[in-house]
Amino acid sequence: MADHVLDARGLNCPLPILRAKKALKDVPQGEVLEITATDPGAVADFQAFCRSTGNELLESTVNGKEFRFRIRHV
Repeated sequence: MADHVLDARGLNCPLPILRAKKALKDVPQGEVLEITATDPGAVADFQAFCRSTGNELLESTVNGKEFRFRIRHV
């Protein structure tokens, strides 16, 4: 279960990443932000985002045309 939720559906690159970066500022360390997006490029974008920021990508799933990411803020 996520502590915080971000709906980035309908947004194209780079907006899902920018919104997630902004949302993570309000997420305490150790808590999880769950993002739902519809941009297929978000899969690679969130992997790269987590590598570059040190945040932990806990899960990346696809459900039809929606992509869900769970990121632990570290």
